[in-house]
Amino acid sequence: MAEDYVARLKQAVLEYDMEGVAALAQDGLDHGLDPLQGIEDGLAAGIREVGQRFGAGELFLPELVMAAETLRAGVAILQPRIPKNSGARKARRVLLATVQDDIHEIGKNLVGTMLTAGGYEVVDLGVNQSAEEILAKAEETQADVVAVSALMTTSMPRMRELLRLADDRKIRDRMRFIVGGAPVTDEFSQKIGSDGTAPDAAEAVHLVRRLLDGDPGAQSR
Repeated sequence: MAEDYVARLKQAVLEYDMEGVAALAQDGLDHGLDPLQGIEDGLAAGIREVGQRFGAGELFLPELVMAAETLRAGVAILQPRIPKNSGARKARRVLLATVQDDIHEIGKNLVGTMLTAGGYEVVDLGVNQSAEEILAKAEETQADVVAVSALMTTSMPRMRELLRLADDRKIRDRMRFIVGGAPVTDEFSQKIGSDGTAPDAAEAVHLVRRLLDGDPGAQSR
């Protein structure tokens, strides 16, 4: 019975069932579904498949957004029911934010969804965040990775400000800093001294995984 719910949760993400997934998740819990299994083998498996299809050009941004919203709705039901002593491995933590003077967040939200599906704990600080606010939250949450985005070229210099402040406070050895957004290039990422950039949400997850696994080839600086 539980395996059936896992498969149905995955299918709900693949079919963008934003309205029905919460009821399905609750029904699964009522019938003995392990909430962690529901997330990892059901919802997360679905979003990973959607991400692969998106990367292959088989799906477009609206479908990816709908799948992400479906996953979030399901996780909201299942996650509070995961026992605190479940024995699950401690997730690495990623702090997300859009830099100051920029209020765009679709890309950031997609990265957050893909990271959650990949087993990372995501702290989303929101948009229009100053370097001071980002670093304060990063230290408060003991983030392993700080990922910031910008969609406007006029806000991209805020990324350099963040990295300079992180250097001044000597915290670069404790966490990784990656940057992203449509105008952000590999050249810009390297120029400001970040730990890397990625062209899309799926590649951002791969970048985070490489950085946290200690692969020096994943670093840009």
